[in-house]
Amino acid sequence: MTQDKPEGEMHIMDFKDIVYTEQAGVATISINRPKVYNAFDSNTCEELIRAFGKAGWNRDIGVVVLTGAGDKAFCTGGDQSSDAEGGGYGGRGTIGLPVEEMQSVIRDIPKPVIARVNGYAIGGGNVLVTLCDLAIASEKAQFGQVGPKVGSVDPGFGTALLARVVGEKKAREIWYLCRRYSAQEALAMGLVNAVVPHDQLDAEVAKWCAEILQMSPTAIALAKRSFNVDTEMIRGISSFAMQALKLYYDTEESKEGGRAFREKRKPEFRKYAK
Repeated sequence: MTQDKPEGEMHIMDFKDIVYTEQAGVATISINRPKVYNAFDSNTCEELIRAFGKAGWNRDIGVVVLTGAGDKAFCTGGDQSSDAEGGGYGGRGTIGLPVEEMQSVIRDIPKPVIARVNGYAIGGGNVLVTLCDLAIASEKAQFGQVGPKVGSVDPGFGTALLARVVGEKKAREIWYLCRRYSAQEALAMGLVNAVVPHDQLDAEVAKWCAEILQMSPTAIALAKRSFNVDTEMIRGISSFAMQALKLYYDTEESKEGGRAFREKRKPEFRKYAK
């Protein structure tokens, strides 16, 4: 991945699963697991929390960019290959990951967060796009949810906040049918703010960052807090519902989703739902 950066000295922070840089007022956080389409496991979540915390409270930073390494994926949610170790957001291990904390920190830092969507934004990746303040997508990007296909759901920001972003009927369609949506379809529904040719993605993100950096940081922080107040109850819904989700994950109906995914077959949910 190559990105056009504002001029100025670059500062890099060492992580295992992500790449973190600071330059000229912009912090860029890139999930660096391209072999699994930038899916996250527990360590990735913990590193993202640390990185957002560092960027969010650094007075030299005015805007944060979240993206994925490579040209194929922004993020595809939980790493299903980590299922046995408590990974697999969208599989058995959501409760074992600090997903709520990862989602909350994006909302809580007093800086705008821009999703630079360079490819697949599926499952938990689609939720991350929903949570970011702004989203700029490559024309190659694809969006969608997969939870009900694999015996899972995001009963909080991924559902209720999505309904605020794209409208309730569209949000229900996204979750009930688990379809894929193009970047232009995401733009039309309001999930992203702009779509550009893939080779212009970095330039467009840099342009938006430059405009934000001209604004009053205190005014921006107050505006973000004000926007969040209207949907803050969703955090409580998420915390409560994640506990109920754990009970669901212990059922054969939910486990069938994971088995079918790993065996590359269609799940047979209804025989367990009786």
